Amino acid sequence: MKIFLDDCRQEPSGWTRTHQVDETIGLLVKCQERGETVEVVSLDNDLGADVLEGRKVLDWLEEMKHFNPDFNLPKKVVVHSANPVARQRMETVIKRLYS
Repeated sequence: MKIFLDDCRQEPSGWTRTHQVDETIGLLVKCQERGETVEVVSLDNDLGADVLEGRKVLDWLEEMKHFNPDFNLPKKVVVHSANPVARQRMETVIKRLYS
């Protein structure tokens, strides 16, 4: 599975689109429960007013890696956010996750 979190951009062909952080995390949990591999997760950060930012998916993945060693991280996480500051912060977390 390929997951694309964004509030306004259209997902690429073959991807599953989510609009909010909770929806993305829920899908990751379902994939884990089914034993389904998540090939890639592509994250936007700015998802609208009064909505959790996409970086919160990374915070959750870090917690899962730390507290649940049996959790399978997605094979790859990328950032497609246009926000340069958020992008840099998110990419730093991704490097930490996969090191």
